[in-house]
Order: sequence, then structure tokens, then C-alpha cells
Amino acid sequence: MRAVVCAIVATIGLAAHPAFAQADRTAAAFWKTVQATCDATAAKPPGELGRRIAQTAIGEFTSFGGHQIDSNGRLFRFGLTEAEHEEDDGGSRQASLGHLGWWQVMKYWRSLYGADTADKLEVRGYQDASTSAQESQSAALLRTSAARLLRDAEAVADPAEHEILREAVFRAAIIDTSWSAAFVSYVVRQSGVAENAFQFANAHRVYIYDAFAASVAELTKQAGDRLYRACPLTTTRPRAGDLICQLREPVLADLSDEAVRERIRAELNGSTDARSVRRTHCEVVAHIDARARKVYAIGGNVNQAVTARKLNLRTRDLKFSAAQKGHCGGAGQWTLPRPQAQPPQAPGHADKCSLNDKQWFVLLQLR
Repeated sequence: MRAVVCAIVATIGLAAHPAFAQADRTAAAFWKTVQATCDATAAKPPGELGRRIAQTAIGEFTSFGGHQIDSNGRLFRFGLTEAEHEEDDGGSRQASLGHLGWWQVMKYWRSLYGADTADKLEVRGYQDASTSAQESQSAALLRTSAARLLRDAEAVADPAEHEILREAVFRAAIIDTSWSAAFVSYVVRQSGVAENAFQFANAHRVYIYDAFAASVAELTKQAGDRLYRACPLTTTRPRAGDLICQLREPVLADLSDEAVRERIRAELNGSTDARSVRRTHCEVVAHIDARARKVYAIGGNVNQAVTARKLNLRTRDLKFSAAQKGHCGGAGQWTLPRPQAQPPQAPGHADKCSLNDKQWFVLLQLR
């Protein structure tokens, strides 16, 4: 009986092998064609739109006054964050609105949703968290919209208290609702991009999948006015105005960059609800320092701020380096004693110490 089963399995394997081999050849041929298109575009200087997108991102970073991360992945300047205001040592009772982190982020949301912004923002709480004094108590997540809480604030007659409540709701919503994709959408919109060219959205995956669709459609010259195409990251030279994107989906963390890209391509014709590459993050390529072999990228909601980071390019061809680990010591040089009640760390354990050491997997290239 075992011999019969083994024979059946072997037969199935032999029958299936050509199909798998054909799929691999098809994927290789597709990405070879895409790479040729990406290389031809990357060989040209960035266009006017690319320069505008880059300059808009730089302007927003400067206006926000966010963090700066060096090429070793170390945070060397801690700037303004989403929930703070710029400190005034003089104790002034007035503030410039541009120096309020939450106000800056609201600007990105309003660009995306206009008058409906409050309906799109979520505010979270935890059951009985404000009254319980037990840190080990488990608490259920509570959710509501900012618009619902703003309606409650309308019942407050005192103008000052009414305004304070409204701002408190928006600050909470800014903290509780991820805004990195809203930042990218704002930058692209402010650069003069039309609605039919870019999928303005509150989730990076929307315009990532659209860029992959553009790469597929270009094979038949049907990409239309789509702004970006998807290019392999480590084999394509970045230019100002491009986007670099990372995967943040825990269940896909062990996949190679190639496998993630092929998964997205395979899912283009299916339902958007069935798409599996959902947790992602993208940043704007703002500047290429060819002499230093570095690329500067600017992203929103990076450590709760608009943050600029310096990343490594390969010396020989100025393409994105897969090695962004840096030399920052990390857990291996951390000698602060642990509480006696906690077990010691396992020997050789070392967490990632570089803020640049992410699963970057695709370059969205301006077409």
C-alpha cells in the first residue's frame, strides 16, 4: 500500500512540476521586461513633477520639524511629534498653529477627506482603563469616531471648554489613527497630481497595488495616466519623487522581496478584500547624494512624526542597498540590569537596533 501511495505522490509531483516551472518562467520574463523599463526611466534625470514631489516632502519635513535618522539607523535629532507642541522656554500663552503637531497632521487628513475628516478618524479606549488601578487587568478595546465625540462636545456652552474638548478629540484621533499614507497622499496632491493619476488613500497598499497594476498594464500599453509603476527595489536606481515601500505584515515576514512582489502581482485580478499584503509603509525619495552614496527619504507617522532618514546606496551602481542594518550596538551592548523578577535574556539575543533595518521590498517609480 505504501508503495502505491508513494507512486501516486511521485506521479502528481512529476505532473505538477512543469506547471510550476512554467509559472516561474512567466514571472521571470515579466520582471525582466519590467526591469528594462525601470532601468530606462532611472537612467534619465528626475522630471519636473519628481522634483516638485521631493521639494514638497522636504518642505513638510522642515515645517513639521520632525526627527532625523542617520545612515546607521540612529535617531540623532528628536523633533516635534504628533501629540506635542513646540516648547517655548519663555512660557508664552500663545502658540503658532504650525507648531502644534496634531494640527499639522490634521492638514494631511483634510486634504484627503475634506469636510468628512472627523467621520474617517477613529478614537480608541479600553474598557474601565480610566478607573482601574490594576496594571495586570485585561481590558477590551473600545472604538468610536471623532465625529461622534465632537457631537457630544457641542453640548458644552462655554466657548473655551468647547474648543478644548474639540482639540482633545482631534489629538486623540491623530494618535489613534495611522496617518503615514495620508502624508504621502498630501505630498502628491500638493505637487499638482490629478485624481486620475494617483490613488489618494489612507492605506499605502492602495497605491502600491495600483503601481503593480501599472507595471502589468504597460506590457499592453494600457497603463493610462497612472503616476507610478512597481520596480524591484535593489536593482533599480531611485530618483527624486519615487517612493520606497516596506512590508509590515508579520505573517509574510519570512518571504523574500521577490516572493512578496509576485504575490501582489498574482492578486491584482482578485477581490481587493482578498489581498494579503495589507500592512505596508511608504516614504518619498527626497534627495540623492551620489557623492556620499546615500538617499534621503521622508515619511509620515515615523516614530509619531514627519521624519527624514538617510539610507545607504551601493557604491558601484547607486542602487538601494539591502544592508541597512547600521552599526549602532543595540541589545548586545545594553548593560542596564533587568528587574530580578524577570528572567535574563537568552545568550546571543539582539534586537534590531537600526531604525532603517526594515523589510523594504519595492520602489514605486515615477513613470
